[in-house]
Amino acid sequence: MRHIISILLENESGALSRVSGLFSARGYNIESLTVAPTNDPTLSRMTIVTVGDDRKIDQIEKQLNKLVDVAALHDITIGGHLEREVMLAKVEVVDDQIADLERVVEAFNGELITVAKTTFIVQMSGSSEKIDELLRSLSQTTITEVARSGVIGLSSGTDALTVS
Repeated sequence: MRHIISILLENESGALSRVSGLFSARGYNIESLTVAPTNDPTLSRMTIVTVGDDRKIDQIEKQLNKLVDVAALHDITIGGHLEREVMLAKVEVVDDQIADLERVVEAFNGELITVAKTTFIVQMSGSSEKIDELLRSLSQTTITEVARSGVIGLSSGTDALTVS
């Protein structure tokens, strides 16, 4: 099962390396990883998407909690949560495909940015599944490049990930 683990860790050099090193040393795969400073400049929020059964995820959480850099963590997929990802895709189309491209992008609440006469960048924010759907819907075009941010997420309840 897919899990989204949200981590608050010390905002210092080497912290990201220690967390990713833990995953690689134990043979766990990271599907996506995002990290950025929080409103507290001493902490960063890291979001890791990984796949595993409950036992494997429990083991990952225990190992992460042993790291001195980790201040708090929570598997947000356990309860209600909101997740988003940002995607940019460069597409090439012929003149008669532009109107279709505009309709598809609009249907997904994306944005179309003109680069050249027949080259566009599609920008979209949404769930990973919606982004995958949009990319499948662009199959009539030539997708030359795709960049995705990776998942970020928050629990949808009133609880917040904080340092205790």
